[in-house]
Amino acid sequence: MADHSYDYDVLIIGAGPGGYVAAIRAAQLGLKVACVESRETLGGTCLNVGCIPSKALLHASELFEEAEGGHFATWGIEAKATFDLKKMMAEKSAAVGDLTGGIEFLFKKNKVTWLKGHAAFEDAHTVKIGDATHTAKDIVIATGSSVTPLPGVEVDNDKKRIVDSTGALDLDEVPEHLVVIGGGVIGLELGSVWRRLGAKVTVVEFLDQLLPGMDGEVRKEAGKIFKKQGMEMMLGHKVTGASVKGKKVTLSVEKSSGGDEQKIEASHVLVSIGRRPNTDGLMLEKAGLKVNNRGQIAIGHDFRTEVENIWAIGDVAPGPMLAHKAEDEGIAVAEFIAGQTGIVNHDVIPNVVYTAPEIAGVGLTQEQAIEAAGGDKAKVKVGKFPMMANSRAKANRDTDGFVKVIADAETDRVLGVWMINTLAGTMIAQAAQAMEFGATSEDIAYTCHAHPTHAEAFKEAAMAVQGKPIHM
Repeated sequence: MADHSYDYDVLIIGAGPGGYVAAIRAAQLGLKVACVESRETLGGTCLNVGCIPSKALLHASELFEEAEGGHFATWGIEAKATFDLKKMMAEKSAAVGDLTGGIEFLFKKNKVTWLKGHAAFEDAHTVKIGDATHTAKDIVIATGSSVTPLPGVEVDNDKKRIVDSTGALDLDEVPEHLVVIGGGVIGLELGSVWRRLGAKVTVVEFLDQLLPGMDGEVRKEAGKIFKKQGMEMMLGHKVTGASVKGKKVTLSVEKSSGGDEQKIEASHVLVSIGRRPNTDGLMLEKAGLKVNNRGQIAIGHDFRTEVENIWAIGDVAPGPMLAHKAEDEGIAVAEFIAGQTGIVNHDVIPNVVYTAPEIAGVGLTQEQAIEAAGGDKAKVKVGKFPMMANSRAKANRDTDGFVKVIADAETDRVLGVWMINTLAGTMIAQAAQAMEFGATSEDIAYTCHAHPTHAEAFKEAAMAVQGKPIHM
């Protein structure tokens, strides 16, 4: 299938979850593939300084908290736990190394060429990397995203006082007082890590609730749980400035609407107000491309940009900035380029917060479902089941949260599922698969679930849509 008028059939810029998956799938389909990556290791932000290292530290810190006097004590298990932060960080790095090395192996196995360096377009078929130029029939932009800066609060990961998510994964001491700017997924996950290890944590969020974009009841419940765990919440506030003196950071904070300024002293500050697409330096204009007001590249249903042979996936394209969304798009774009039909259902992209308990959702929130129904609440049915009534959660003495199923009142088709519980990140996969197959709440309600499992709460929430849960 190779087109010998170009160096490669497909050249992919970026080796994150979207880029490396696209490269492997394209190679599987018989195309000659190169992937450009400037990091020393493959895997992008997710594997190197994002999803994977954060989950490793979440796991380690949760183990410590359970042993140190949390869940262990509930069961009469006495332990005097200590931790070695240096060893914890080393184990996190080992996990990252295992996975990034695995991608390098898969590149070699599938004969994907890794071009090391930063890519910039020369024209629609040519990119320059260092002093070398490379041509390709098709080019995929998969450069991911980076931390959104906050004016007046300058991040310096080297000094380890005001950090972004990358810096917060590599602190060499437990903060005395960590202020997290932003009550979204990243801030809450990393705030949870350091709170468990002994830090005082204050979350400053511009909006009046945490977790923008999630279901309203989930957001409210999450706020209650984090407060119960000891996090201080400053909702409806914004940080307007920061100064560092020695080992202290002084923040200027005021209400989101303005006024009532106050000063907060912290040992460390984490800036986590969102991410922005990585398009700077690509010289998109030389390829005939431009970005929208959010810095994203416009695409069609097949991920093709306005330039016929250039495609865009992942965080640089519209949609949620999630690794699994990028992975699915990576497979799909490779299949489109190879003349097949790629499939990604953007209405069924699960979202997970890996705190304890986990928080997950897929599809429409209740608010979105009502809005889609023209504001008619009667057109939307909701079933909700508390984990307090789930036998496995009750037996485990781990009953925070609930499962919520949102369905169309007329057709009973499931529109969205939202949940908070220990296994929500895993349980949401069943909900996504059910929605992918167009399931009704009755389909789920009449599907036998093993007993005793947390997943029975999903079945009962589906039964509750029709007003007939058994254990509530």
